[in-house]
Amino acid sequence: MDQHTVVLDRDGLSAVIATLAGDGYRVIGPVVRDGAIALGELRSGDDLPAGWGVDVAPGKYRLRRREDEAVFGHSTGPQSWKQFLHPARRTLWKELEDGTLHAEADEDPPRYAFIGVRGCDLAAIRRLDRVLMSTAYPDGSYQRRRQSVFIVAVNCTEPGETCFCASMGTGPEAGPGYDLALTERIDESGHRFVVQVATLTGQWVINDVLHSNASDEEVAEAHAAVTEAANKMGRAMPDVDLRDLIRDSRQSPLWQEIAQRCMVCGSCTMVCPTCFCTTVEDATDLTGKRAERTQRWSSCFDIDFSYIHGGSLRSSPASRYRQWMSHKLGTWHDQFGESGCVGCGRCVAWCPAGIDITEEAARLAEGGARAAD
Repeated sequence: MDQHTVVLDRDGLSAVIATLAGDGYRVIGPVVRDGAIALGELRSGDDLPAGWGVDVAPGKYRLRRREDEAVFGHSTGPQSWKQFLHPARRTLWKELEDGTLHAEADEDPPRYAFIGVRGCDLAAIRRLDRVLMSTAYPDGSYQRRRQSVFIVAVNCTEPGETCFCASMGTGPEAGPGYDLALTERIDESGHRFVVQVATLTGQWVINDVLHSNASDEEVAEAHAAVTEAANKMGRAMPDVDLRDLIRDSRQSPLWQEIAQRCMVCGSCTMVCPTCFCTTVEDATDLTGKRAERTQRWSSCFDIDFSYIHGGSLRSSPASRYRQWMSHKLGTWHDQFGESGCVGCGRCVAWCPAGIDITEEAARLAEGGARAAD
């Protein structure tokens, strides 16, 4: 259907959440929890983080009170939507005491409604779709979880200090794949949301709540706010061919310098919304009457991740960091036709050593430029 634009007030957004919950969706959105903006189940619109913002920097993240009651006036938190579509741990099958086998494929996953998906995270979901669904051997679990998701995207108007989605082409305006896309506005006219309706399901939800048609002026103001946000990014990837840069920098001494700071903890891969690698574990109880196989997230920073034929292919921290960055910015193009990085900045904010992927890419580019001279 052709997109059109309406306006909701604050109560209207709460009504959208109530409508989705009433239709059987498990509604997930941003909430304040454990000193961060986390993702949790929304019982009502009152659970949204009204009046909360965040201050972020490499290796730093702090909540702060805002001077208004904006509910999306914050950048991304440590969690991404990946956890609901590609869970951190799931049981593939288990054998029960009576000898019967129970497989995850026999279970029906929840019907999710995601509220507040940023442009970078929407791009990340599209990348996971390509990796885990658009292949000859799709991931059945991901496919079942993904097929019924309702997405309410949010166009960013206040990017965080570690955000660099504009340089990756993934934001601050949400790209395709949403049902509804909101731009939050608070001014002398009140607290409201300019809403783009993109699907028939989205239209069904809007029809059930009080709304008004957006004026040309309201649409223009919302678009201008998002455009301005693109010019306020705290960071940017260097304007070079990143795939060629990474390939030509394989022997750079910079990898060893990074390794002296890197703790090889894997935090960057855990918070990354596109990292998809997993490992499988088998376990039995002491009686031998129960057995199960589980899948969990893994990381190229794990020493055992590249273990083969009696040893690890990447035993040094330098080689493991290089593998992560090379895949994310380089060879992902060869596998999937695009970058694996969406510019959300989580790996920058949640690295305990404050390692900044944009800064390291810029240093590699600067080294290549010097070598060319």
